Order: sequence, then C-alpha cells, then structure tokens
Amino acid sequence: MVNTSTESNIASLRGSGDIERTEIRIPPHNAEIEAALLGALLTNNRAYERIGDFLRAEHFYEPVHGRIYSALEKLIEQGQIASPLTLKHFFEKDEALSAVGGSQYLFDLAASVVTVINATDYGRTIHDLFLRRQLITLGEDVVNDAYAPEIDSPATDQIEAAEQRLYDLANTGELERGVVTLGDAARRAVESAEEAFRRDSHVVGVTTGLRDLDNKLGGLHPSDLLILAGRPAMGKTALATNIAFNAAEAYNSYVDESGRTITDGGHVLFFSLEMSAEQLAARILSEQAQISSDAIRRGDISSEEFNRLVVASQKLHRLPLYIDDSPALSISGLRTRARRLKRQQKLHMIVVDYLQLLHPSPGRRSENRVQEISEITRGLKTLAKELEVPVLALSQLSRQVENREDKRPQLADLRESGSIEQDADVVMFIFREEYYLEKAQPLLGVDEEQVKFSDRFEKWNNRIEEVRNTASVIIAKQRHGPVGTIDLFFDGKFTRFDDLDRQHDE
Repeated sequence: MVNTSTESNIASLRGSGDIERTEIRIPPHNAEIEAALLGALLTNNRAYERIGDFLRAEHFYEPVHGRIYSALEKLIEQGQIASPLTLKHFFEKDEALSAVGGSQYLFDLAASVVTVINATDYGRTIHDLFLRRQLITLGEDVVNDAYAPEIDSPATDQIEAAEQRLYDLANTGELERGVVTLGDAARRAVESAEEAFRRDSHVVGVTTGLRDLDNKLGGLHPSDLLILAGRPAMGKTALATNIAFNAAEAYNSYVDESGRTITDGGHVLFFSLEMSAEQLAARILSEQAQISSDAIRRGDISSEEFNRLVVASQKLHRLPLYIDDSPALSISGLRTRARRLKRQQKLHMIVVDYLQLLHPSPGRRSENRVQEISEITRGLKTLAKELEVPVLALSQLSRQVENREDKRPQLADLRESGSIEQDADVVMFIFREEYYLEKAQPLLGVDEEQVKFSDRFEKWNNRIEEVRNTASVIIAKQRHGPVGTIDLFFDGKFTRFDDLDRQHDE
C-alpha cells in the first residue's frame, strides 16, 4: 500500500513537470574519444609511448574499451604488433564485443581514425574524466559513511580516510620526473657543489648546529629520510630537539650575487607523539636558560633565574619552530599537516618523535606490525621526496642490545629493522657509555680481595671520567657519504648537546 501523502506528492510533481526535468545524472565520459584513442593505437603502436605512463585500462568508461586497451597494452609490452588482425582471435568469442559487432569492431575502430597526432590529448581527456567519476564516487562514499552511525569509526577517522583517498586519487596517473640527460644531472650536482663551496661551513642541507655532525653529513639534505635510534634514556629526543632548535635558530634567507636564493637553517615542524608541546618547550627553555627542567616545572627558581627564563622564552617566540603533539597520529594525517604548513608558511625540515608511535593510514591496518612499519617508513620517505625536505625520524631499538657485553647499537638492533634500514638514507645511533658504566659500578664481594677490588674500581673510575658528559653518534649507514662515530658533549641536567672539544686548558 502506498502512503496517501506520498501519492499526493508524486501527483503534484507530475503536475508541475518536475519529474520530467529530474533526470538520472550519467557519470562524465566520452565514448567517442575512447574509440578514437583505441583506433589511433591500433593504427600506430608508437602512440602508446605517449600515454602508457599514465593511462590504465580501468580509466575507460566503456568496459569493452577497457578490455581492448588491456589487450593492446599486453601485446605492445611483449614487443608484438597490436593490430585488428593480431587481436581478432582474442575477441572472436568475446560476448562483451558481440553487442557492438564482434571482432569486426576492431577493424571499424582502426578504419575511423583520422590522425594519431592527438593521442596524448585523447589519453589526458580519458584520464581526467576517470578522475571526475572517482571524485563523484568518493563524495558519495563520504556522505554515506557520515550518515552511518559507527562506534568504531569516529568523524575524525572518516575525515582522515577521505583525505587519504583524495591524496591517492591525486597521485593516480601522476607522471614521474622523467628522463634527464647526464649533462643536466651533472649541472645540478655542480650547482650544489658550488653552493657548498661558497659557504664557510660547506653545508648544503639544513644545519644541525653541531660542527662535527655537519662535517660528517654535510647537513640534513632535502628528500632524505634520516633515522636516529637508541635505547631509552640515551637522549634521542634531547638530540632531536637540539637539532630542530639549532636549525630554526640558524634560519636566514638571502639572495646572492648571482640572483639565487640561499637559505640557511629553516622552518622546522616537530611531530611530538610522546611528549606534549609544553614538555618539549620546557626542555628547550631549560637548555637555553641553563636551568634544570625539574626546577622549572616545580617553580623552584630564583628571581635571577626567572629573568633568564623570560629572556629565553622571548627568544623562542621568534623562532620558526612548530610543534604538533597530536596523539595517535597516522602517516596520512602527518602528511596532510606537513603539506598544509608548507603551503601556508614555509617548511625546510620535519622531525618525528618517534616512528613506532605512528599509525598506518585508516583502512590499511595490518595484523603484521612489520608491514605497518614498512608502510610508515615508505610514507616518510615519500613525504621527504614530495616536499623536498629532510625528515628526521626517531626510532626505538630492540632489547637485545642489553643482552650483549658491548652495548653499542648495530643496524640489526633496529626494531622491525628490515624496512627502516632499507628506506632510510642515513641511520644514526645515539649511545652514552656513561649511562651503562654507572649501572656497572664494581661492588666489593664477600670473597674478593681488597687489592683486586681496588684495581677494578680504579679502572672503572678512570673510564667513567673519560666518558663523563659525553655521547656518541654512530653513523651506521649513509647513502651519500662516510660512516663513523662522532663524540658530542652532553649535559644531562639541561638535556643539552654541543660540540665536544677534548683539547682545552684545565
């Protein structure tokens, strides 16, 4: 039984003529252009070279056209000629083709071609119409998902999933950078070398503010993924914070005599997934004001220390250092925030603290944690290349380090190491021998002679004095440079890293 109010509404619509005007909207497509492109390909296979990089069979609206293109693609990539004759026996019994005339349709396509010059334009049009249809589908899915009350799918996750789908759609069919001649590549390399030569520091990338580390790395280079790993209490976050602060403090942009814009340091985006923005700022204030962070937190400071704190705070206020402390951030959410900052402000470097706290993109979760880490590291490397900025990501190390006599980290100690080691351009470890020596202080045993104990204690004491207030950065992998170990000064009270100079007067 039809509701009477519904019947009256339908009748009123009929009377007003709105039903005739309310037509079903057909998704955007152009079957004629699809046929024209297929005809051009069947006539001249060389036309495939112009559109093969971005056009796929699923981009065609008519299913039969997609199947013909797929068959063309396979034959051409196998080095065979794709023509109506060579494709005929593949489609003789194809029911999808029978509706348009069977295999004779292939000959009709080839016979109707006027020119193959417009093949690229045809391909671009087909691809553009495909993107429009995908946008329509995406919009419908977003609306339907928003209407569906799912407890496990909050609105923020739906927004993130929509952003991820839009990003993936934007990259569909995106052309690569393409082939460049060796001469062009060499010219760019010489320009980079010239820029480094003109600088007193010989640093091309973003400076770390640490002399020896800059000398070893040449700065933090655009498009590079750098991993800084270490066990808890080694100072990963402290070192990353120091590097981010130094880079922001060194920011300066000017035009040289040749008219090129030269940038020192840069705008830094710090993703703090472990600590809040206030805690991170307190660390930087402690290091700059030379006041213990614990004293700052408890307010146990003198008037003179408070004045130093105010001066340091004013200095921090002027620095281009941005902190995002959103918890449980996904790789797609991180990418969206970074792209937005680069568009609205500037962006020269990204820091992620730390890698294992990131989540995969919504809808791509895997039961295998190694696969999740693989997606995250690939996403960070892709982000570095897309935005042309260095990405410094912190990483945890597995506990097997603690089971060895030599506590120095190795590449095999990286947690879920396969993808991290593979995707990273630079892998560094932070190691403080002082931390382990303090835990290994000799104790006098019941059956131990005093002389033997004194010898052991003296060796231990001499060694701990040698490494006191020092830290080692072990560069275990560097794709474009040497590996090795760099010693830094470390002040645990103020969580401060600095250059280490062992040659000094008492």
